[in-house]
Amino acid sequence: MADKASAHAIITGIVQGVFFRMETQRAAELHGVDGWVRNKRDGSVEAVFEGDKTDVDAVLDWCRQGPQRAVVHDVVVEWLEYTGEFGGFEITY
Repeated sequence: MADKASAHAIITGIVQGVFFRMETQRAAELHGVDGWVRNKRDGSVEAVFEGDKTDVDAVLDWCRQGPQRAVVHDVVVEWLEYTGEFGGFEITY
């Protein structure tokens, strides 16, 4: 059985207005990762990812690049206790 993981991420840089949330959702769904993503008022993007550890790592790696028009400066990750509370991946507001 794969190890389960939960990660809270704050992504900074040019990450709003470049389809970051939509493409994050696509990456998460591709890897079977649940959780959510949203824009923050300070211009960053915040997300929570839950799933198999290797899949969560893959989505975090994707976040370090982002979509084509994004310029990611940093991805700060806080590892959390896995809860299994999400039933998919959503863009929230």
